[in-house]
Amino acid sequence: MPEKLDLKVRVMVFAPEGDPKCAFGKGTAQLLKGVEEYASLNRAAKALNMAYSKAWKSIKGTEEYFGHQLIERRAQHGSVLTEYGKHFLSLYEEAERRALDAVNEVFKDF
Repeated sequence: MPEKLDLKVRVMVFAPEGDPKCAFGKGTAQLLKGVEEYASLNRAAKALNMAYSKAWKSIKGTEEYFGHQLIERRAQHGSVLTEYGKHFLSLYEEAERRALDAVNEVFKDF
């Protein structure tokens, strides 16, 4: 029996119409965090070993679904998160923290 379990949770935001595609999940969150760090979607994608075209498609699809921009593109000057993007990323990270806390609480005496 292991002394400590390594528990992880995965938070995904799905379209309410039953569309099986994830509108926002860990990959999109990692891209947004990378844009914050590198001020560039291209550099964020490279840091995640992701093709820029896939990163662009992921962000664009999520923006279309939400009806809001997540990142502001500044041509040769890179990209930055919009206020909406910062806010949603913050909510997502808080949901992940709370979900993990809840799972840890369930398994604390195991």
